[in-house]
Amino acid sequence: MLSRAKLAAVAAGLALSLSAGAGIASAQPDVGAVVNSTCTYPQVMAALNDQNPGVASELNANPAAVGWLQGLVAAPPDQRRRMVQQVQGIPALQPYIPLINQVANTCNNYPAG
Repeated sequence: MLSRAKLAAVAAGLALSLSAGAGIASAQPDVGAVVNSTCTYPQVMAALNDQNPGVASELNANPAAVGWLQGLVAAPPDQRRRMVQQVQGIPALQPYIPLINQVANTCNNYPAG
């Protein structure tokens, strides 16, 4: 099972992935794309459920992580930028970068819910 810190990092990473864009090869998703994302929370979660059901289940079991991610999706661009800046560089997030980028590259393929 993921620790609470890692789960929070995954939630933050998924938030960063909202629309990091296809083909990004860098370790950090593009902040501008996240700030201007068109992916909805249901799209992000649908992509995560398809690509890693275990992590999706752990995320869904943590109300704080779910709330943070939902808050980011609902936030206006300026607030999103601040939220993203607060979570960049979290060491526990680094192992999840490949999954985060995979979700980012596919979330727009799911119904907006």
